[in-house]
Amino acid sequence: MIQKPIFTGAATALVTPTTPDGVDYEALGRLIDWQIEKGIDALVIAGSTGEGKTLTIDEHKEVLRYSAERIAGRVPMIAGTGSNETSVSISMSRYACEVGADGLLVVTPYYIKATQNGLVKMYSMIADAVTKPVIIYNVPSRTGVNVEPETYARLADHGNIAGIKEANGDISKIATTAALVAGKLDIYSGNDDQILPILSLGGKGVISVLSNLLPAETSRMCHLYFEGDTAGATALQLKYIPLIRALFSEVNPIPCKAAMAAMGWCENYLRLPLTPMEDAHKEKLFQLMRAEGLI
Repeated sequence: MIQKPIFTGAATALVTPTTPDGVDYEALGRLIDWQIEKGIDALVIAGSTGEGKTLTIDEHKEVLRYSAERIAGRVPMIAGTGSNETSVSISMSRYACEVGADGLLVVTPYYIKATQNGLVKMYSMIADAVTKPVIIYNVPSRTGVNVEPETYARLADHGNIAGIKEANGDISKIATTAALVAGKLDIYSGNDDQILPILSLGGKGVISVLSNLLPAETSRMCHLYFEGDTAGATALQLKYIPLIRALFSEVNPIPCKAAMAAMGWCENYLRLPLTPMEDAHKEKLFQLMRAEGLI
């Protein structure tokens, strides 16, 4: 049973600045510093939004090492270390622990469509192999496999599995999960438009795309709720729904990278098969960003 959450509030699923020449570490460092200065509660490095799956293995490792050094314990760092091959995930997870990650975000295997028994065995094997707590990442729209509530319940007693990033979008199933794992696994929203619903079910926060642009505001949304100001938290959730929708008008992280480039944080460069945002979607996103004073 977990003793305390890895974090509470908002963790930014941080973009990884890249150029045609590779990872832009100077830009990554500036972005990390700005996020922390703005009061973000934690940072997720090299996850889906960080294009972890289009980094080479050496780049992935260096991004984790550099980020841990730059963060320097100021906020918890959670490393994206999932893979569709379990031994690869174990190797990357062990490396992340060695360089200073505070937790590991491990996505379900993709394409393979593992059975629920396969998921239990995979997550148990990874958690057995590492020294830092694991957060299970469930995003069936991208991976083709869903973690069922009963499967979470089977994993909940593992001492090194700490939480869930739940992005299945099904609030009824998330409520069932919350009932089954209460006091054993922390639940984080994986969808920015469901932060408040998941907090209301006992969730500990969000692993967020929105907070790339609005770290202070996304964190504040969570903490207002924790402080009992449900109306204030709800007002922020509803205020940002149009911007959240625009950030997912194309597959993540395409819109987020465009937004961060428009704010001056990085180049709008993605690796294939990701391509830059289409003009019509981009103009709608930028209109909303202008209304917020972001550009």
